[in-house]
Amino acid sequence: MSANQSPAGQQPTATYDSAFMKACRREPVPHTPVWFMRQAGRSLPEYHKAREGIAMLDSCTRPELVAEITLQPVRRHKVDAAVYFSDIVVPLKAIGIDLDIKPGVGPVVEKPIRTRADLARLRDLTPEDVSYVTEAVGLLTAELGPTPLIGFAGAPFTLASYLIEGGPSRTYENAKAIMYGDPELWADLLDRLADITAAFLKVQIEAGASAVQLFDSWAGALAPADYRRSVLPASAKVLKAVEGYGVPRIHFGVGTGELLGLMGEAGADVVGVDWRVPLDEAARRVGPGKALQGNLDPTVLFTSTEVVEAKTREVLDAAKGLEGHIFNLGHGVMPNTDPDSLTRLAEYVHTQTAL
Repeated sequence: MSANQSPAGQQPTATYDSAFMKACRREPVPHTPVWFMRQAGRSLPEYHKAREGIAMLDSCTRPELVAEITLQPVRRHKVDAAVYFSDIVVPLKAIGIDLDIKPGVGPVVEKPIRTRADLARLRDLTPEDVSYVTEAVGLLTAELGPTPLIGFAGAPFTLASYLIEGGPSRTYENAKAIMYGDPELWADLLDRLADITAAFLKVQIEAGASAVQLFDSWAGALAPADYRRSVLPASAKVLKAVEGYGVPRIHFGVGTGELLGLMGEAGADVVGVDWRVPLDEAARRVGPGKALQGNLDPTVLFTSTEVVEAKTREVLDAAKGLEGHIFNLGHGVMPNTDPDSLTRLAEYVHTQTAL
């Protein structure tokens, strides 16, 4: 079942008929739907209060806390979709990889994966490994009503890069060395990560998520030929694995202007676009049959309301004529962003695009 079909044998629900879901399916909408990557998190004072004294990965395993944090931006900003509060390394932690998220650094892997023998540490993910996800999604869907919940996972390339480098990197030299120098090991690693990622998304969908987003945060480090040969097959495997659920699949990466068409080829229903490529040009690169998501530069939110509105207008103007458009930032909300700026931005988009 594709994202453009009604759930088989069921009457359309309020969630299914929401502006966000309609835009994903490239149907007419009452207004352009809005949500923000990293809307649930560090920019909100209520988030800091809720997580006080609780480590990041611990917070991801507490269903009631996950539900509260996920709901906070929906209450405050009146966005059109919630995004499940978690981290892309959660499924890796769940299968026993020794890692932690260190403040100011990010995910750090104790023993990087760099040999064929290391692959044995990547066992299959089962629903029991992440039972807290099932519980949290259940709490959320009961509370959200007609507001869709977006599940998410890290794409195989980005997860592989963290595992190989041992943490964040600017050059990805170790990951690329394996990709170029041992393509068989690389393919096997990404294939295994594709299975883990698909299993993680399935848990979220089966628990009630209305859509999913695959984050390939680091894919912009790749040339198109390398992406097609060494990365696209694994991402396509993930997206194909959840196709039968009929939920919209969003595919997003940073610095991926040269990869937009390939990311659409991987099987996405919606392609996320960062701020570097105007949406009308992105539509040309992606080709027909896909909705687009994006793409205001997150740093614009540090300027005046007048400038934010002017830059938002540019995004909306570039989106005119698209088959489907979901307004978002070109990357995540930055930690020091004024939450009131996000609230005003969501209201402005709704007002400017209302029929």
